[in-house]
Amino acid sequence: MSALKDRLENDLSTAMKARDEVRTRTLRMVLTAVKNEEVAGRQARELSDDDVVKVLTREAKKRREAATAFADAGRAEQAQAERDENQVLEEYLPAQLGDVELTALVADAIAESGAAGPRAMGQVMKIVNPKVAGRAEGGRVAAEVKKQLGA
Repeated sequence: MSALKDRLENDLSTAMKARDEVRTRTLRMVLTAVKNEEVAGRQARELSDDDVVKVLTREAKKRREAATAFADAGRAEQAQAERDENQVLEEYLPAQLGDVELTALVADAIAESGAAGPRAMGQVMKIVNPKVAGRAEGGRVAAEVKKQLGA
């Protein structure tokens, strides 16, 4: 079993004992998403820590989008609940890259690939994505690559 999944399960038990509703609800939801990912496809498999981080990242993104949608609809209470869940998920994700770090990573990838112009975006993304891996949202990375390639 991955260490991160183990930690999630242990923290769920702790949250249940402490009667922390937000943490309990969030950890149950993310563990369900992890288990669904494990049985998805033709054959059941055990997820690695990297795979669990991908699931956590996906779930955190859902929470951010839902919070924005609820806030735009004037449903402040539901938006706050989504933000609270996102806060719990952020504790399990790697530290996010700052703008300076992301800019440097993209510049290095452009230099490494020798890319020039907007058509080379795919080449650069192939190099940058493994280095970023869960530490920055894909849209943010793509925007930086476009900016530096002059797209």
